[in-house]
Amino acid sequence: MNVASQSILTADKDWWRGAVIYQIYPRSYQDSNGDGIGDLKGITARLPHVASLGVDAIWISPFFTSPMRDFGYDVSDYENVDSIFGTLVDFDTMIAEAHRLGIRVMIDLVISHSSDQHPWFVQSRSSKTNAKADWYVWADAKPDGSPPNNWLSIFGGSAWAWDPTRMQYYLHNFLTSQPDMNLHNPEVQDRLLDVVRFWLNRGVDGFRLDTINFYFHDPLLRDNPALAPERRNASTAPAVNPYNFQEHIYDKNRPENLAFLKRFRAVLEEFPAIAAVGEVGDSQRGLEIVGEYTSGNDKMHMCYAFEFLAPDPLTPERVEEVMEDFEAAAPDGWACWAFSNHDVMRHVSRWGGLVADHDAFAKLYASLLMTLRGSVCLYQGEELALTEADLAYQDLQDPYGIQFWPEFKGRDGCRTPMVWDSHVAQGGFSTVKPWLPVPVEHILRAVNVQQGDETSVLEHYRRFIAFRKLHPAFAKGEIEFEETEGDTLVFTREYSDEKLLCIFNMSPAETSVTLPAGEWQALTGHGFTSNNYGDKIDIPAWGAYFARLA
Repeated sequence: MNVASQSILTADKDWWRGAVIYQIYPRSYQDSNGDGIGDLKGITARLPHVASLGVDAIWISPFFTSPMRDFGYDVSDYENVDSIFGTLVDFDTMIAEAHRLGIRVMIDLVISHSSDQHPWFVQSRSSKTNAKADWYVWADAKPDGSPPNNWLSIFGGSAWAWDPTRMQYYLHNFLTSQPDMNLHNPEVQDRLLDVVRFWLNRGVDGFRLDTINFYFHDPLLRDNPALAPERRNASTAPAVNPYNFQEHIYDKNRPENLAFLKRFRAVLEEFPAIAAVGEVGDSQRGLEIVGEYTSGNDKMHMCYAFEFLAPDPLTPERVEEVMEDFEAAAPDGWACWAFSNHDVMRHVSRWGGLVADHDAFAKLYASLLMTLRGSVCLYQGEELALTEADLAYQDLQDPYGIQFWPEFKGRDGCRTPMVWDSHVAQGGFSTVKPWLPVPVEHILRAVNVQQGDETSVLEHYRRFIAFRKLHPAFAKGEIEFEETEGDTLVFTREYSDEKLLCIFNMSPAETSVTLPAGEWQALTGHGFTSNNYGDKIDIPAWGAYFARLA
């Protein structure tokens, strides 16, 4: 079924540039059938909430058929919906309703690897001579029986698993149940691009590409070199993971990927107004790779690296450093920035765990995110200022957290169910015990508690997204930083004949700022207050000031 023609959205090929995208983790958004797991019908029922935020699009994490070893990021059928989430008809209904409400729909595409239960892998592992024998990455053992090289899995241990039927190792950059596909094989590329067309024909408006820099491996299977301890960081893997001990130049980040991304983009160009964002996971070359993948207007529309998803404190200096590093690495590229998602600790806990005024902190950081140059991705529950849930070991579902507990508690803390109604069990997410517990502190921040309260974080998100839309410079303008001083971040955004001034007090104390030279007119409608004394502005703790050059 092609529902694209039913969309009321305009065919604006540039809609993604500066778009605000809302990420939905389907297991945890809304359970419609009482099994404790969110589903597509649940998403459809809650789309009015999404529309009320004023976002441009949603990105839905995987809902494809899967054994759920990695909760949908292990796909066993790329062209169907897993029964726990519903049916293809449910998907068609959801996308039609989203389009009716003026919301574009992007879906998660996981093609660096599949599930080991995918029919392609079942056939591939059956022999060395079958038609799909080369669809995955297979290699002989070393003479002593050990794996072909030193590559490590991001989920711990060797990236190679032994298969007794083929008497060979297969590559898995993640779980052993997630074998890597061999995109060096043109047949694999062709079939994956057929998957892309399948969903485009169903009316999707774009894709988020999971682990986009993992698509290709070095065909010579050379060992990764060791990474000097002083160059290690925890931006893409926790510090306790030995994955951080290697320079990942042979198991991912391969130059062959550029040609495939051009093929992928060419398929998107067959359809109107489609966009794609790629996830680049690399701790040393992330922004450089983003630059490569978004250059030339013939590969990805936009990408994101992990600079703002890492544990490093977000200071004014850090914001300026990342933005300038991106500009240097990708001068003609485009970023999609996020502070939270389904893989990292929620940012109000990661950066603001000790902050006394939780709501003010959340409002300031939301506003900062939505005024940076690039597109924006908000994660479900962020608009409620939900904290990272502190789960007991027995409640964990994430294999990553179970593997590295207790030094790393995994990703379940950011994946707990969305809270809708403080007056009913499970926060209105489900009528039964959900797949992850609903924290009591989240119930107190449910949508119904914040709805209509102009001082709430939820209403601030709605107000600020509307404010952003009033000023095109926020979405598409250039950015220039003024000299940072202490905990105050100052930059301008300029587009066409509009130049905007943005000042953020990233501290728990009031600050006084002297305006840059020029005749600045204070803007309203964003929810922040300040005191003006000529060219001096007093900004409260966790406050902001916005003005336009007259």
